[in-house]
Amino acid sequence: MRVDADTITSVLKEQIAGYESELAVDETGLVVTVGDGIARIYGLQQVMAQELVEFPGGVMGIAFNLEEHTVGCILLGADAGIVEGDKVRRTGRIAETKVGAGVWGRVINPLGEPLDDADRPVESEGTRALEVKAPGVLARQPVREPLYTGIKTIDALTPIGRGQRELIIGDRQTGKTAIALDTIINQRHSDVRCIYVAIGQKLSTVRRIAAILEEHGAMEYTCIVSACASDPAAVNYIAPYAGCTIGEYERDNGRHALIIYDDLSKHAVAYREISLLLGRPPGREAYPGDIFNLHSRLLERAAKMSDELGGGSLTALPIVETQEGDYSAYIPTNVISITDGQIYLQPELFHQGVRPAVNVGLSVSRVGGAAQPRMMRQVAGTLRGDLASYRESAAFTQFAEDLDERTKQILSRGARMVEVLKQPQYEPMVTEDQVLSIFAGIQGHWDDVPADIIQQLEPQLIEYVHEQHPEVIETLRERQELDDDVAAALAEVIEEFKEANAAIVKGEDGLYRSVSG
Repeated sequence: MRVDADTITSVLKEQIAGYESELAVDETGLVVTVGDGIARIYGLQQVMAQELVEFPGGVMGIAFNLEEHTVGCILLGADAGIVEGDKVRRTGRIAETKVGAGVWGRVINPLGEPLDDADRPVESEGTRALEVKAPGVLARQPVREPLYTGIKTIDALTPIGRGQRELIIGDRQTGKTAIALDTIINQRHSDVRCIYVAIGQKLSTVRRIAAILEEHGAMEYTCIVSACASDPAAVNYIAPYAGCTIGEYERDNGRHALIIYDDLSKHAVAYREISLLLGRPPGREAYPGDIFNLHSRLLERAAKMSDELGGGSLTALPIVETQEGDYSAYIPTNVISITDGQIYLQPELFHQGVRPAVNVGLSVSRVGGAAQPRMMRQVAGTLRGDLASYRESAAFTQFAEDLDERTKQILSRGARMVEVLKQPQYEPMVTEDQVLSIFAGIQGHWDDVPADIIQQLEPQLIEYVHEQHPEVIETLRERQELDDDVAAALAEVIEEFKEANAAIVKGEDGLYRSVSG
């Protein structure tokens, strides 16, 4: 077959016209020094702040210090295989994590990689940057919608609203994480999804928390972002921002999310370690000067969005650990000033058996009261003052022998209200049951019952009302108000329960006594 010159020419012209040059350009740098989770790199002239860079062996790092001749990077993996002179490649991506429906029910690291089942990758709806600007004033709306914890002491005295930032503060082993887990478990009947960020915790602790949430049916709507104690400081540093990004995705799509930061004390320590290794000047307690900004730009991202922007919310419950009850230390005071209130857990109360060990006098919610249902405000209106009077009188009576009737009454009622507010772990209560429980104490229905059996009688009372008089609970649920009719019905039912209960018997003096006693 003969091919003429014109045919060859036309084919060549078509090939040339359709040719597109794909020039791949990788900007690389060289490792100058490496150690303690920090690497200094020479040559990445165009690298962006917070950009992911790739080291040999697939180890990722984040460009943290942009200096004149070098770039200080924090490593998100082990530095054992990185040596001086290794090539480092830019990725062009700002530090990000996976978001979307695929993260729920999973335990992941801050970059969205699975920690619970390595063979089952996290199916995401995309990625979002770890650090973004918090919503402005005009993008928000006031906190008006309650977020129930299921814990009587908190829902009655320091209520939390959707979009609020409420600090949980106290010494180690006083029940801070227990409150957070109870709050997550209580969301099983709501539309709130939960993110639990474990910062600097043992891997065994994270596994135990995941097992508890799984046992109570809460894991299906919860995501655990884990940065363990064995992980580099950089992983602990970015963990809360990763969790916040997952929650923001829900908030910005008109849904509701709750995030627990457990805890920001360890987060501040990780940031201090990074900053000192990078040569940043230390300040008070060796923390860098921007430590306040570190937490403020994180916690400001919790918000209740305006209706025009979907009306979604992100509620934050940061946890801070104190040393020997010193809540006036640097990090605690910083976070207290950023948040909208605090729940203070006191070691002395914890050791006395008061669980949760909430110090009512030092705990406050600055905005949650606006989201508290009317029936709870009515029943708990005088509770804070009554407990304060009880604590004061109890301290005074240590030095007094003869007590007047008024003081005796304050001590008797206060001791019973302390018993009423005690609550077992992992047993959150619905609001109507909380109102019933507090009403029985605040109205004096337990005054003639031994204080040491109130915890035994309370669940029996709630069960009795639900089974024998469900219309009372239903009326309370519908009206959300404790009017005279409902209050009279509750009082009648409580007295009926006391008369019918087999655990107590009424004596000739009109007082009830424990059958076992």
